Amino acid sequence: MNHIHAKEINFSYSNETFLKNISLTIQAGKMISIIGPNGSGKSTLVKLLAASILPQSGHVFLNELPILKMKRKELAKKIAYLSQSPVAPDDLTVRQLVQYGRYAHQSYFKNTKNNDENIVNWALQVTGLTNFAENCVFELSGGQRQRAWIGMALAQNSQCLFLDELTTYLDIRHQIEILNLLKNINQEQKKTIVMVHHDLNHAIHYSEEIIVMADGKIKAFDKVQNILESKILNSVFNIEFKCFFDQNKRPILFYSHTVA
Repeated sequence: MNHIHAKEINFSYSNETFLKNISLTIQAGKMISIIGPNGSGKSTLVKLLAASILPQSGHVFLNELPILKMKRKELAKKIAYLSQSPVAPDDLTVRQLVQYGRYAHQSYFKNTKNNDENIVNWALQVTGLTNFAENCVFELSGGQRQRAWIGMALAQNSQCLFLDELTTYLDIRHQIEILNLLKNINQEQKKTIVMVHHDLNHAIHYSEEIIVMADGKIKAFDKVQNILESKILNSVFNIEFKCFFDQNKRPILFYSHTVA
């Protein structure tokens, strides 16, 4: 099992600091959401943890090994990252897209192995896309397209998945479809999943723990219930939230008025 530790990381764009002295540990097998206002540093943090970008200072470790010392292929076997609204070439089929997830496991001399094909077929099955495998990606619905990208990440067979607002632009049915799929993957395969969310109710329903960000800093990192009880969301979003519970005792957040 792989855990990820960030120690005093800082990151700037064009001399403007976006992340300030961030330290945290992502425990293996957790399902975690990152939330916060626009511009709070959510996407930057997930890119840094997934080694998509590197910090100007500080370090990110995977099982105590600095990611800077890891080869890209070895890192890809441990961590998969999906950015916001990824785009595939128009003529790429679903199967071809999912096969890209196997690149870290292939050599220059043998591009495709039987095991690779088995894993690709499994990824297509678990995402419900077996019957669409030979369709071009652009022919799919929004929810199917997102599932195809998740299939690629699953084919990568990494223990950690980092997802940046994967449900953005999807209708509510497709959002729930994707989130239920990720929840099942987390529970059945014990994969670590870290997601950036704008929808707070999705975050509290589909996570064990939540990272709350504002102004490039982590304001809280705790279990969902503790986050709700702390009232940190009120101050971070400058909104007064009220928490109710549905018939299944799941918390639901409503907002009433701007905090004075």
